[in-house]
Amino acid sequence: MKIGELARAARCSTETIRFYEKAGLLPEPVRNASSNYRQYGASHLERLRFIRNCRGLDMAHDEIRALLGMVDHPDQDCGSINHLLDEHIHHVDIRLRELQDLRGQLLDLREQCQTAQAVDTCGIVQGLAHMDTASGPLRETHIG
Repeated sequence: MKIGELARAARCSTETIRFYEKAGLLPEPVRNASSNYRQYGASHLERLRFIRNCRGLDMAHDEIRALLGMVDHPDQDCGSINHLLDEHIHHVDIRLRELQDLRGQLLDLREQCQTAQAVDTCGIVQGLAHMDTASGPLRETHIG
């Protein structure tokens, strides 16, 4: 199948497919001898769906690459896959705490302006202008 057919079957864009190829997550297909078009097979579709499912679970490309490396060696045990997923769950727990902290900051900020007023006296604007600025990313997760 051509790249457009693969994209439709996997419900993604052709750019996504090319990106995953360049990232080394999806193997490059063979090219048709007469037209030089890329020819994808069922294995490409299966791998692309796997990658997209991992991305849907917010896995980083390095995590996906590691999983694919393990999938490519099906004779090994899945202990390292369990470990990878445990680590990812830990990252999600951290991100949930970070999001709860963010929500608290936003709620505090929102309380600073209960009614519509001139922008220059808006408590939210004043709060944003005077709050301490973080020195860098506050995230502790693998995607920070």
